[in-house]
Amino acid sequence: MVKELLSQKGIDFIEKDVSLDRAAAGELFRLTQQMAVPVTVIDGQAVIGFDRAQLEHLLAGKTGPSLGVAVADASKFTTGRGLSTINGAYVGRVKPDSAASRLGLAMGDIIVEINSQQVSGADDIERIIASLRPGSRMLVVFLRDGSRHAVEGTL
Repeated sequence: MVKELLSQKGIDFIEKDVSLDRAAAGELFRLTQQMAVPVTVIDGQAVIGFDRAQLEHLLAGKTGPSLGVAVADASKFTTGRGLSTINGAYVGRVKPDSAASRLGLAMGDIIVEINSQQVSGADDIERIIASLRPGSRMLVVFLRDGSRHAVEGTL
């Protein structure tokens, strides 16, 4: 329900599976002193469970540039499946009428670079996009079906 709320509001988010990611589990415990899920962190404030009122309060006024994708670390999708580990941001969902949609990004693509900045994982997408202004030109390099592609467009 949290992911649906964030998607409806056009807010990019990074999903971490604490059952598979020990570092994320440690981060969760440091933030909340417990292992309850889901936990949503907005501007350093943790919301445990689906507390719509608290989420809406923290999200009020949050408008910034958005690529319009839900991403996860690509290494989680390539490790242990007989594939070479690939660093980048795995695209899980593309919001219609978003910058990502206009660029032609699709589920399963792996973003490896934005504006000559390496994308090692999902956290890099948020950092890079936050440094841009709406309407900025950007060059996105991604992998699709083993081939490298580059597309240019605006945020």
